[in-house]
Amino acid sequence: MTNSVASLHTLEQLTTFVKSALCERDALDPAQTPCFRTPVVRNGRPWGYSFYVEGPRLLKSSAMWAADAGSIVFYDSTGTKVAEVTLAEAPVLPDIRAANNDHAGRTARLKRKSA
Repeated sequence: MTNSVASLHTLEQLTTFVKSALCERDALDPAQTPCFRTPVVRNGRPWGYSFYVEGPRLLKSSAMWAADAGSIVFYDSTGTKVAEVTLAEAPVLPDIRAANNDHAGRTARLKRKSA
């Protein structure tokens, strides 16, 4: 298992870093590998993000960003912890609840328009 330190200022930089690390470990082409990012909420509060990439032969590697802890933990496709990165500087965790409420509001407005 490897430990290192990184400085990432935005959520997009974080996503790019995680995707690159997951693809590099499994020798996947980042341009052709889908990367999925899902917000994690604990006790009704934003906590971090879960990331995963899918490769051939049901390969699925993942990472968890814990905003409060300031670290990213990487897992291989078997679920074994393979690396941990400490963030010297991390992005501000967006208010996931507000984003979800805004999304719900847009969906409701779209439904009213189409009716």
